[in-house]
Amino acid sequence: MSAAIETYRGVVYPWHCDHVGHMNVMHYVGKFDEATWFFLNRIGLTRTFLADNRRGMAAVEQRIAYQREVLAGDALAVDTTVVEVRDKVLKFVHRMYVPDAGETAAVLLQTTVHLDTERRRATAFPPDVIARARDLVAPVELPWDARR
Repeated sequence: MSAAIETYRGVVYPWHCDHVGHMNVMHYVGKFDEATWFFLNRIGLTRTFLADNRRGMAAVEQRIAYQREVLAGDALAVDTTVVEVRDKVLKFVHRMYVPDAGETAAVLLQTTVHLDTERRRATAFPPDVIARARDLVAPVELPWDARR
């Protein structure tokens, strides 16, 4: 696998927009959430795996930078890069962009924890999940780290 994988494609509908005319924050988060579950599926944390093994995932931290307004009718895509893999924790970056304009709309940095849903405690990822996630590790420049 290459460092970044596409994890979402969609369109902004008028009902995603607020009274100012651009996509509302709740819909950015919703689209990032869909990208997250697609990403987790790709590295082996499928719905079946999670259910059969009584496992879950919990987002414990998110940081979003909004960089460009998106409007009704805009096509969107999200690509995902892993920035850190630990025994029980994944940290990854979603980049939402407008393919037609070639511009980044928003960037989300998320930290997630793998859970044992019976014990309600963090638990180690299976080795194959760690290996797939490590294949996606790459440096990512985050908007809040850039010099201004």
